[in-house]
Amino acid sequence: MTPADFRRIALSLGGVEEVSHAGLPAFRVGGRRFASLASQAQGYGNLALTLEQQTAFVQEAPEIFLPIPGGFGRMGHTHIRLAAANEDVLTGALRTAWKLRVDKNAATDRKSRSLAKRAGTANRKRGKR
Repeated sequence: MTPADFRRIALSLGGVEEVSHAGLPAFRVGGRRFASLASQAQGYGNLALTLEQQTAFVQEAPEIFLPIPGGFGRMGHTHIRLAAANEDVLTGALRTAWKLRVDKNAATDRKSRSLAKRAGTANRKRGKR
């Protein structure tokens, strides 16, 4: 697979937009990044996964997936070797990162609405609007 394939598949997922992050292509949904081509010059795409997802991907296909070196890798950020991946693997990996981001966005939205609702109730109890 190539960076163009990565881009095509990422943009085919619901609500995804391509943005520039530090001058490099990144993909986000709901305003939050889930993947990038920041390491495309080295032959990698980057995915934002959980540590559990990262471990599963690396154990299942170590020739394709590896943690990004340093702190980001310890938080689940994962390289995918584009040349070693096929369409199904790349699509599945991007869909996993995308779904994780969509689910996190929904949880954050619910929490924000709940906090705003409680704050509104507290303000009404004090006679504020």
